[in-house]
Amino acid sequence: MKAPWTRSAADARKASEGARHRPSDRSRQALVALQYFLYFGVFAVYLPYFNLYCYHLGFSGPQIGILSALRSVALVVFGLMWGALADRFQSRRGIFILCSMAATAVWSAYLTTERFAPMLIITVAHALFFAPLISFLEAFSMDVLGARKQRYGRLRLWGSIGFILVVLAMGRLLENRPVNLIVPLILVGSGVQGVFALALPRPAGQPVRPLWQGAEAMRRLRLWLFLGGAFLMLVSHGTYYGFFSIHLEMAGFGKSFIGLAWALASAAEIGVMVGSEALFRRFSLPAVLVFSTAVAVLRWVLVWIAVSPAAILATQVLHAVTYGTFHMASILFVDRLMPEAAKTSGQALNNAVTYGLGNMAGFFLNGYLFEIMGTRPLFLVSAGIALAGGLLLAAALGFQLSDPKSQI
Repeated sequence: MKAPWTRSAADARKASEGARHRPSDRSRQALVALQYFLYFGVFAVYLPYFNLYCYHLGFSGPQIGILSALRSVALVVFGLMWGALADRFQSRRGIFILCSMAATAVWSAYLTTERFAPMLIITVAHALFFAPLISFLEAFSMDVLGARKQRYGRLRLWGSIGFILVVLAMGRLLENRPVNLIVPLILVGSGVQGVFALALPRPAGQPVRPLWQGAEAMRRLRLWLFLGGAFLMLVSHGTYYGFFSIHLEMAGFGKSFIGLAWALASAAEIGVMVGSEALFRRFSLPAVLVFSTAVAVLRWVLVWIAVSPAAILATQVLHAVTYGTFHMASILFVDRLMPEAAKTSGQALNNAVTYGLGNMAGFFLNGYLFEIMGTRPLFLVSAGIALAGGLLLAAALGFQLSDPKSQI
């Protein structure tokens, strides 16, 4: 038998060799940034144009709302399922790769039909695998940033850059081409993202836990009060995400202007994301969350009023706050509330309640109101919903608004 110190030296050599083969922090962050770039590049094709594509297929407002709402419900259910599995078996990377590849394969089915019922089935099947991607990316980000999580915005801004570049290109590309071109373009983009997912670094080995570790955090009232306010904030965005492109086309604007408007909103995020570390050193997370909802109220009122191209584009700059600062603060807030062994589930829960249930309710509500009142009054309704969300967040977190060191 070897002496204990001999085994220790061998173990030390193995650890040293393993460290040399593991990617550096900078390269790991670059791989996650690339995933953000590709994910939101694909999203820049889907978000402004998929509902517009459905509108051109002849789908009614309720049908468009149902498609969007059902997708959101599926994202909620399947996102939570995948998040729990990833934390239980410590298999986040493997599930991310599997779901990226499978989502691409399912999306190809949109090439085979333009009828509502088959598209409904494809939407649910696609959401099954697409559901965990963004919440897993947020969890990857928290991992690779380590102790410097307040720099999250500098990593996430690559998603905004991808969105801007693609949405501007799409506006020009679709100006004189049919909007159904978006289906094969999304297919190609999803495939590229799936291939590059294979390059994500493997995490350090961790033991498989017999039980899920997030139960205690899930019982915190503060978490659920936050999720309630965030839910209403995303409901208020239902008009924007679901019907803003339709609103602009009905007002007589071309697809290049639509692409420019979406790109400007995403460009506005970049400034606050670059300055995220300074922002969160100066202000508490609750303060940022409540302020963001107040700006959302203002934004939706201004969109309701705006008729000129300049005024519409000016409202898009407020996306820096209504999405940028609110999203960053939400990710950091949930990360601090959840234990290490349940951070994937925490981000999945946040994503499910906000971008899942919140968008679902917003799409469903706006799909029916669109048939009754058109698009413009929908933004006034959104302002009222954002106000309710802000009041809930202020009531739940108001006692912490002034102290950046007391963020949860």
